[in-house]
Formats: sequence, C-alpha cells, structure tokens
Amino acid sequence: MIDYFHGILDSKSKDGITVEINGIGYAISVPLSTFLELPEIRNPIKIYIVEAAVGLYGGITSLYGFLTKEERDMYLLIKDEVPGTGAKKAMEYIDKISKSFADFKAAIISKNPAMLNEIFGFTKKTADKLIAALKDKISTVNISGEEKWISIKAIKNTTISEAITGLIALGYREQQARVAVTNACEHNENITLEDLIRKSLQYL
Repeated sequence: MIDYFHGILDSKSKDGITVEINGIGYAISVPLSTFLELPEIRNPIKIYIVEAAVGLYGGITSLYGFLTKEERDMYLLIKDEVPGTGAKKAMEYIDKISKSFADFKAAIISKNPAMLNEIFGFTKKTADKLIAALKDKISTVNISGEEKWISIKAIKNTTISEAITGLIALGYREQQARVAVTNACEHNENITLEDLIRKSLQYL
C-alpha cells in the first residue's frame, strides 16, 4: 500500500496531476482543494495517496492524491462509510467539503443539514445521508483550523433572536416582530443588536 509520493510535479490540471519519481510518471486525481495549493511545475511535491481499484474485477488501479493527511482521512471516511459512494463520488464530495473541513465536521456533529446545504451546496437528501453515515465516526478525523461560517451564522442567529425578543417585550406580536427583524437585517450582515431593533421598528 502506498502512503505518499515524494517527487517532481511534472504537470497539473483540474483533471489531475503527474508526479515524476525516478523517471516514472504517476497520474493522480486530486480534489480542487489540493489543486489550488499545488506548487509550480518542476517543483518538488509530497502528496498522500489513496489507491482505488476500478473497472471489471478491479483490473485497473486509480490513484487519488491529497496535500494533507486530514484531506485524505476525510476522503477515506466518506468513501468507506457513506452508502453508495465510490472513489469518484467521494472526490466530488471532497471538492465541496474543502471549502472548510472544520465547518463540515461541525455541521455533521451538530446534525445540521441546513448548514450542509447553505455552506457546501449539498441537497437535503445527500445532507441527511452524510449525517446518518458520519455522525458517530467523524470525530475520529483530526481537523486543523477553526470554523469559518458556522460561528458567524450562530452569532447572527443569536442577534436576530434577541431582537425579536426585545420587540415582543415592547408589546409587538411575535409574528410582527419576526417579519420586521427579517426585513431589517436583510442587507445588514454585521448589524448590532441595538441598531437591529431600531431599524426593525421602522417596519412596524
């Protein structure tokens, strides 16, 4: 079993790369996250490998490459644990997930299909399938870095909830308050609680 290649990057495209090692060129499929971080042609490269047998009776072996172990670990988890997911389909998932591995892990652990849809573009059916398959296993994958989107959205949702509560305390019905706050924050991503309440009152 191949763990990684350390050679020279001979060519690269979104369809894959060729790594030259001791005069032999190895064709390797890579996800978008790896492609965007590749060095220039003819520079050294270390890439972590997954071998996958394809074709009738597994007669052909394809190579899939990742610049980090965490990308590879996530790929293997998805390929091995998500029903109906082969090597190529798992690579398509990784292309989406690579936007933020930390956010993906957090969305799975919190069982939040809406986040998987909003951040990564998964359909509800696929999101539910990913959560069901990975919720008890994804914690074993070590992810570096912090969430980019989930924490921001949580802060925004908290501000919205507090603004609605504040308007209800002023005597407005919940539905009135919710509509007003939604209108007020539509084009104001970083609005403070005080400004949100003040602007919401303009819609009441």
